[in-house]
Amino acid sequence: MHFWLAVGTLWRRDLVRFWREKARVLGYVGSPLVFWLLIGSGFGDLAFFFPGALVLTVMFSAAFSTMSLIEDRREGFLLSMLVSPAPRSSMVLGKILGSSTLAWIQGVVFLCFLPATGYWPGAAGILGAAAVIFLIAFTFTVLGFAIAWQMDSTQGFHAVMNLVLLPLWLVSGALFPIASAHGWVQWLMRLNPVTYTVAALRQSLERGAAAGVPPLSTSVLVTAAFAILLFAASTMFARRTSAGSFA
Repeated sequence: MHFWLAVGTLWRRDLVRFWREKARVLGYVGSPLVFWLLIGSGFGDLAFFFPGALVLTVMFSAAFSTMSLIEDRREGFLLSMLVSPAPRSSMVLGKILGSSTLAWIQGVVFLCFLPATGYWPGAAGILGAAAVIFLIAFTFTVLGFAIAWQMDSTQGFHAVMNLVLLPLWLVSGALFPIASAHGWVQWLMRLNPVTYTVAALRQSLERGAAAGVPPLSTSVLVTAAFAILLFAASTMFARRTSAGSFA
């Protein structure tokens, strides 16, 4: 009972905080539109670029939303969570689900621009893509949580996340296919977990039509395994931290 009450409370808290900040709501709705108009419109193959652009939007939104963890530490809210009777894993899951939900909403807003590419995968493809978007949001929220838990300043968090996320996205198959890359870059792309997140979204939209892209089942399994590994690490970090260290 303590576990799910804590999860639901933290999830609801993040959503309420979001809806009360009107500028943040505007940014979540407007930033995908601006990104698509400025970058997507100038890209030659809109259908190829769309999945990568969507992943970029979701991964940055998910990861940077965990910056609220640093704010909670400063305000003392994190200390109250650590001394509560709820298990640490419930705190981790609640914070992650709240940020994941917000990133998923932004991804769904971006998905509404899909008809501009001239491609429409049908209702089944859209529903599959929405599910994959949530998996991507959850994965990168967990990544952001694991890093934010170790940070004391938002400036340091921004620097680390930019250093981690942008290179991962650039060699993920979002800008150019794996088959057209040089030999060592191909190996780097195949070892990159973000490659499989982009492939999962691309395959869910194109229904297996993309040549040279990892299969949907493989891409989903790799992404899910990456998320589980990061969640286990985040929970371990939370359990190792004593309440006194935040006092």
